[in-house]
Amino acid sequence: MKVVIVGGVAGGASAAARIRRLDESAQIIVFERTGFISYANCGLPYYVGGVITEEEDLTLQTPELFWDRFRVDVRVRHEVTDIDTGQKTVTVRGLETGKVYEESYDKLILSPGAKPVQPNMPGIDSGRIFTLRTVEDTLKLHQFIEASQPKSATVIGGGFVGIEAAENLAGLGLKVALVEYADHLLAPLDFDMSCAVHTQLKGHGIRLMLNTAVTAFEKSGDSIVTKTAHGQDISSDMVLLAIGVTPDTVLAKNAGLELGAKGSIIVNERMETSAPDVYAVGDAVEVRHFVTGQKALVSLAGPANKQGRVAADNVCGKNSVFHGPQGSSVIKLFDMTAASTGINESAAKAAGIEYERIVLSPASHAGYYPGGKIMTMKVLYEKDSLRLLGAQIVGFEGVDKRIDVLATAIRAGMKATELTELDLAYAPPYSSAKDPVNMAGFMIENIVTDKVKQFHHDEVDTLPRDGSITLLDVRTPMEYKDGCVHGFVNIPLDDLRERLDEIAAHRPVYVMCQSGLRSYLACRILTQNGYNCYNFSGGYRFYDMVRQAKKQTETAYPCGMDKS
Repeated sequence: MKVVIVGGVAGGASAAARIRRLDESAQIIVFERTGFISYANCGLPYYVGGVITEEEDLTLQTPELFWDRFRVDVRVRHEVTDIDTGQKTVTVRGLETGKVYEESYDKLILSPGAKPVQPNMPGIDSGRIFTLRTVEDTLKLHQFIEASQPKSATVIGGGFVGIEAAENLAGLGLKVALVEYADHLLAPLDFDMSCAVHTQLKGHGIRLMLNTAVTAFEKSGDSIVTKTAHGQDISSDMVLLAIGVTPDTVLAKNAGLELGAKGSIIVNERMETSAPDVYAVGDAVEVRHFVTGQKALVSLAGPANKQGRVAADNVCGKNSVFHGPQGSSVIKLFDMTAASTGINESAAKAAGIEYERIVLSPASHAGYYPGGKIMTMKVLYEKDSLRLLGAQIVGFEGVDKRIDVLATAIRAGMKATELTELDLAYAPPYSSAKDPVNMAGFMIENIVTDKVKQFHHDEVDTLPRDGSITLLDVRTPMEYKDGCVHGFVNIPLDDLRERLDEIAAHRPVYVMCQSGLRSYLACRILTQNGYNCYNFSGGYRFYDMVRQAKKQTETAYPCGMDKS
């Protein structure tokens, strides 16, 4: 069996290695048009920033290593220019020699990846405008920084690459402006959760420009001016475009393969395309999202590797299927971490899913053990079935652990209330006896069993202030004095039982505290005394983060303890 693979990196390289492990006799040829067959794509911004210091560390495999270990014939700087699915041949052009030839195949795997979006606008061809997708892109940018010593940079695009590049450029001492067309950074996060990201970046000196459309670029001496629709032009020494990627599927289109959204290659769960014996994997393919079942494009290394393995299994006569990605991701933001899995509120609405959400602010480990840090968690679940839909977490410690637990729970099809039953490792330096994931389950269980009702930050301003309801803040007087929501009166939780006569029994009561714990306790007191009560999800801390975008505190304090 002769297998030709077009493209390396995650999907193609994984497929090649897997085929060899399954079939020692197979002839395997990989064509890669860049000079690198398998490299750490996600590590590129960190090489630019000097965190990764050696160029060799970006290369996971070389053609020589691939041959020595797997007997895979890797041909870098070779571009496949045409596919004849009838004759089962590919046309190849050597980029260094110019030689054009045909190569036959029994099975073909396409792993062309995606290419950076480069809008057609004035000045886009400037030598001071860079992208960051390949090792060559990275080396070009690295060399420019070393040679030109820029003092400022404009990064366009608030996704993973844009934010990581902004962080690393700022770490080099550059004055960085981050421009994003949408109203918030990191599309997998909802706006409310992304507010913590915004304040974090601003706190580290990054100029953040949201809701800003770039219209053109102009040269100005040794600088480049980024023109915007609002007229807020930005002058800097360099520009990095990170506004997204699009499937690189011209080859597939010309071969007559069936295409989907944004020109992506349509595949089935076996990674088979519309042409016989032709498979496709990675950023170029359209898949079914694990949570929604809808068509999706997910450009992440994890799914690409899994798809390469599935395609390889099926090439070798096995029967493997890819059940779809759920978009689990994590990103470093200086000393903060943001992570998500599954879908957010926007995606749930688009999919027509009736959902509920909870927000909590647990500490990363036991409060009595020094060094605990607050994290903000948001969990979505389907109202009727209680199926877990997604989660988002932002914090300074323990974020990755919790998002992976929740990602596993989603993949396992667990109900949201079953989070209470997870037996998670506990020791004071690492967690609490009731882990934050357990706490999320307890909160959902309380809602499902009608022990408490809740309201959210986007409903606060719509609540009437005409006396028809009671707005109650149960924090300490000092906390209340430091900041409160208009219309909410203060009765500390510990005084509530003795002051129930101050709360009208016939009016609904909307209760707020700092994180949502004391207000829940207040709701239990009020409910058992005949009041119709609603608990504020996330607490005043979350409200303040969303509405005023103040920098999150890193230090965790037990609910109700004054910092003084």
